[in-house]
Amino acid sequence: MDITNKSKKPLSIPLPAGKKLFLGPGKSGQITRKATENPAVVKLVEAGDVKISEEGTKLQGGGKSGSAVSSSSRHGVSGAKRQSGDK
Repeated sequence: MDITNKSKKPLSIPLPAGKKLFLGPGKSGQITRKATENPAVVKLVEAGDVKISEEGTKLQGGGKSGSAVSSSSRHGVSGAKRQSGDK
């Protein structure tokens, strides 16, 4: 799920397990459905400081598999040998 900061100030959004999400003005991030039920997050939504949308959940599945393939294909590959010392 996507969360967007609608205020003109940076926000520190408390999440479960003692974590925090820092969002600058107009910036967005991703949180879990469980985090949207957090009383502090509900209060920010009701005040109009943040907006929550479900757009991120649709893209998340495809994005993860694609990035895993590309990162594993580049892992450990080096184009040039590194020189060390004075020769």
